[in-house]
Amino acid sequence: MTRDELRVGAPPADPIVELLQGTWIDPDSGKRTRVPIDAIAIEPTLRGTEGDRVEALALGRRFAVVSDVNTHRILGERVEKSLRARAKVDSIVLEGDASPDGATTQRVRDASRTADALIAVGSGTINDLAKYAAALDRKPYAVFATAPSMNGYTSANAAITVDGHKKTLPATLARGVFVDLEILSRAPLRMIRAGLGDSLCRPTAQIDWLMSHRVLGTPYKAAPFRLLEADEPVLFAAPEALVSGDAHAMRALARTLILSGIGMTICGGSYPASQGEHLISHYIDMLSPPSRDAHFHGEQVAVATLTMARLQETMLATGPPLLRASPVGVGELQRHFGDDPGWACWDEFRHKRLDAERAAALTERTAAVWAALQKEAASIAIPSSVLRDVMLRAGGPSTPADIGLDRAFYADAVSHARFLRNRYTFLDLAADSGVPLS
Repeated sequence: MTRDELRVGAPPADPIVELLQGTWIDPDSGKRTRVPIDAIAIEPTLRGTEGDRVEALALGRRFAVVSDVNTHRILGERVEKSLRARAKVDSIVLEGDASPDGATTQRVRDASRTADALIAVGSGTINDLAKYAAALDRKPYAVFATAPSMNGYTSANAAITVDGHKKTLPATLARGVFVDLEILSRAPLRMIRAGLGDSLCRPTAQIDWLMSHRVLGTPYKAAPFRLLEADEPVLFAAPEALVSGDAHAMRALARTLILSGIGMTICGGSYPASQGEHLISHYIDMLSPPSRDAHFHGEQVAVATLTMARLQETMLATGPPLLRASPVGVGELQRHFGDDPGWACWDEFRHKRLDAERAAALTERTAAVWAALQKEAASIAIPSSVLRDVMLRAGGPSTPADIGLDRAFYADAVSHARFLRNRYTFLDLAADSGVPLS
């Protein structure tokens, strides 16, 4: 034990600092771990330092700053002005409701053709477009956050719609992530609540992933959840503080989102933060009625998380399920999703689709691990009633109606979301054992 560790009142180690320095100990391997990000700043304000922070990353001498009309006004102009004192700047301001799809990605690529690096100024869509375009063109990128609405700032993947199918695709990991808490605190309340909603799914995602590990033998890591142990309780204990402008609460939310993204990076995929609840949200993105008002990703995830929490509670309160062969074929998926999206869904689903032999083997395997899974899940879970209370205390959504969906559509989303990705969750376990999903 070092002298600093013995010193009375020594502050606890910050996992963000340790991960940047390469001194954080991975609980799964016991080895020191470094995340390949050069700088993460979460500060009361970054005003006047934007150019210095980007310059320190040594990304080049010409930057494409990607924003939309709102984020350009909020922070983009300031970032561009600071950068122009040091380098050439191409300003890419996306108008209207920019979509994270192939066409918009190409627009960003075309506009940033001569840039050495991309600088995103925004949250979900802007960040996804910049990091995906950067990946396709093999360029570095950095991001200035404008809202605490999602956890993708420090992840190496992007949510992009391809031919009508919402996918999570490999993307460039940010070299620098810069969070101005003054800017975040001024974000619309719905975006702040969305960030809380995106953070709400940690227990349901962890239980889904753990179940797949125990039943199917898929890889699982404790590391991403260890990272959240200090900040998540602070966030969930006083959610109302977020909407009252409390700086301590906003810092806890920002840190939770940053660390959640790092957890995905450590695992090489979105597994620790995206399971059944995110599949439901992706389905909503793909197929919700055109007349429906726009809702944030985190708002949808909050409602879907409560659904998953209730489903997990119901199934884990009983004995091991009896799994059966799935009758679903490619034709049914094409009829439901459309020809091309249906084929894409089939390509994902066929890998986890159960025939009679596999159903019998998994039934036997599930029975063998069920008691241990129940015990492990109990140590991980947060009751659905508590999760619901967290959202309600922050004034956030908790029902399908709160996110503009009727019961029939939402029931479809819950029952069909499992076809979107080859990821075995409690949505699959319930469907394969005849437990109602709606």
